[in-house]
Order: sequence, then C-alpha cells, then structure tokens
Amino acid sequence: MKKIGLISDTHSYLDDAVFKYFDDSDEIWHAGDFGTLELADKLAAFKPLKGVYGNIDGADIRQVYPENLRFNCEDVDVWITHIGGYPDKYAPKVKAEIYTKPPQLFISGHSHILKVIYDKKIQCLHINPGAAGKHGWHKTRTLIRFCISEKKIHTLEAIELADR
Repeated sequence: MKKIGLISDTHSYLDDAVFKYFDDSDEIWHAGDFGTLELADKLAAFKPLKGVYGNIDGADIRQVYPENLRFNCEDVDVWITHIGGYPDKYAPKVKAEIYTKPPQLFISGHSHILKVIYDKKIQCLHINPGAAGKHGWHKTRTLIRFCISEKKIHTLEAIELADR
C-alpha cells in the first residue's frame, strides 16, 4: 500500500501544515505550478516527490520535472499533467491519448478547483487537488490524501488548509 499526498498550484507558497498532513505519506505528488525550484526541493527533502511543471514554472523547474508523467503505482496506471481538463472537457493536448489509452487515475491541476470525478466513459478517476498556494482566485487552499493498494484507489480525503 502507498499513501499519497497530492498537491498543486503552490505558486511559490508552501504552508507548514502540508508537512503535518503529509507526514504519514509515502510519496508526494505535485500537479504543477510549483513556483520555485526551492519549494520543490523542500518537498523532495521531506518525502519522495513526483511532479510535473505548470504554466507558470520557469526553465529551472522544466529541466527537472516533465510536462506529463505516466507511471504505475501499486498496479494502477497514473497520469499526472498540469493542464488536463476534466471528464467531457479534457484539454486538447491530452484528449486523444486519454480516450485511446486511458489511465486508471488522471491527475491535473491548473483550475484551482478541487474536484474528484469518476469518468465512466473511460473508467478513470480524475482528481484535481485544487490550489495549495495563495496566488489565484480560489477562496480556500486545499490538498488531498489517498491510498493506493491492490489496484484500488481508496481512503481519499480532501483537506482545507485555510483561506487564501
């Protein structure tokens, strides 16, 4: 079993509460818009980190983190990208592949809207953890914790950090 801490859109701000909420996590996954490489390095020093760059991330972050990351975790096919859209409104860059070779878990950021939606058409769970940073139009900073074991995604928790 893997315990995952999922975060996105930090925009150079890392709340100390993230370390408390992700203390039991085995890995942290970041769905883009780190803001600074220093922030990414802080997360990576705390727990193993997987992440993708977002539209506000500079060349330094883009050299370390890819635009798309696809991998297996506990026999679950996972795809992380920053601008991915959501069921029935996937972003043009991912639309063709998501319908021809769907993952079981599709994670994106960018919208600053926390969403967990099961896409019945492709049998895929879509998660957007919302935004954990202070920059943007969201009112509440959020993140998500969940577990993956025996090919299943479970024990999902949406966490409100504080108002922006």
